[in-house]
Amino acid sequence: MKVIVDLCVVPIGVGVSVSAYVTACERVLRKAGLKTFMHAYGTNIEGEWDAVFEAVKQCHATVHEMGVPRISTTIRLGTRTDRAQTMVEKMESVERKLKDETSS
Repeated sequence: MKVIVDLCVVPIGVGVSVSAYVTACERVLRKAGLKTFMHAYGTNIEGEWDAVFEAVKQCHATVHEMGVPRISTTIRLGTRTDRAQTMVEKMESVERKLKDETSS
């Protein structure tokens, strides 16, 4: 089953800057071959359910291996059975509607 996930991994007990941990997770996701779109407060991930959640598990393992004692993760996800839809298609659909509003 295809899934689109919004992932936000927050290492706890490491101070204010978390960019090193975010970078480590991004490396895991890229190595897994998943389609990703990083944004200011997380990463959108597109792929097969098992591959996506294995990569999320690996992100946790990697961040813990970096010495982080605790991680809080927020995941929002969506699946469809009526048709295949990519992250890009979802964004393009909204952009088209916004463009149509300004053209009218």
